[in-house]
Amino acid sequence: MASVEITGLKKAFGAVEVIHGIDLKIEDGEFVALVGPSGCGKSTLLRIISGLEPASDGEIRIDGKIVNHMTPRERNIAMVFQNYALYPHMTVARNMGFNLKLSGLGRKEIDAKVEDVARLLELDKLLDRKPGQLSGGQRQRVAMGRAIVRDPAAFLFDEPLSNLDAKLRVQMRSEIKTLHQRVKTTSIYVTHDQIEAMTLADRVVILSGGTIEQVGRPIELYNKPDNLFVAGFIGTPSINMADAVIVNSDTGPTAQLTGGQVLPLGAGHTLREGQPVVVGLRPEHLRLGPGAAMLPGRITLVEPTGAQTHVTFDMESITMMAVLEGGLDLQAGQDIQVSIDPDQIHVFDKASGQRA
Repeated sequence: MASVEITGLKKAFGAVEVIHGIDLKIEDGEFVALVGPSGCGKSTLLRIISGLEPASDGEIRIDGKIVNHMTPRERNIAMVFQNYALYPHMTVARNMGFNLKLSGLGRKEIDAKVEDVARLLELDKLLDRKPGQLSGGQRQRVAMGRAIVRDPAAFLFDEPLSNLDAKLRVQMRSEIKTLHQRVKTTSIYVTHDQIEAMTLADRVVILSGGTIEQVGRPIELYNKPDNLFVAGFIGTPSINMADAVIVNSDTGPTAQLTGGQVLPLGAGHTLREGQPVVVGLRPEHLRLGPGAAMLPGRITLVEPTGAQTHVTFDMESITMMAVLEGGLDLQAGQDIQVSIDPDQIHVFDKASGQRA
């Protein structure tokens, strides 16, 4: 195992710079997810760490050693790709042991390592099969097994679950997390799926346009996003956002929405009278009925999901969504009143987009 440290990392393709001076420290044994929209630079960053792509500037250290000019093999990392990259003519056992054979290990030692890892991944009864005889999830486990047998300093995952169906993705998420808890190898995981990132990682790195927007534990990003981009990216369904202006009252600062509704705000904000802001209300924090901060509206869409009911409603020029507990008998066209705890209202400066 090893730490991975990135300092001042830049990458340009010709005159176009796609990664702009990234600094990031990943601790020994930590599981870190790189997440962001398409084109944010997450896969390019992973390829640079692996040695598959050269950096234009900056340093990469693995276990304290600068590795910029080392080959992928010399960096002692193992990658797991979304397309599995298995040899179709080889058995599971030969696929898993192939890199060990190239490194000059003897047959008995290779077989012992492969059998140990196969038991860990519940592949021990499939060692004589070929990839074409396996399910998608089994093929992904073989690809992971091939990486694990090498006992690398770090695992690099490049969207490994994107080819699987929704049910299998959930299953494989659990298996990857359980596996990391067992082997404790430093892991860097690239995904565009924020749910994957939140459920798997010790820390999440949110990228946008080749820069880091925020780094933190999943619950930190959810509860205290640094800016509008992070607030909108983390959370499903997405956070409700509405323009407002700060108005002082006897009870403290309030946010007056464009439709005239006034929301009292909790403590901890740095605000001034007349400041244009954007308020963020997570759908799951809205509650049916009156409260300290009330939002009346008219229902336009009801989506029952069983344990919850997703309700979209209009407040004049503002559309909101609420995720309400239980299977509620609500109909489109019906008036509704929801409320939220003022301490759960996020406030962002409209000009800068930063948390206020």
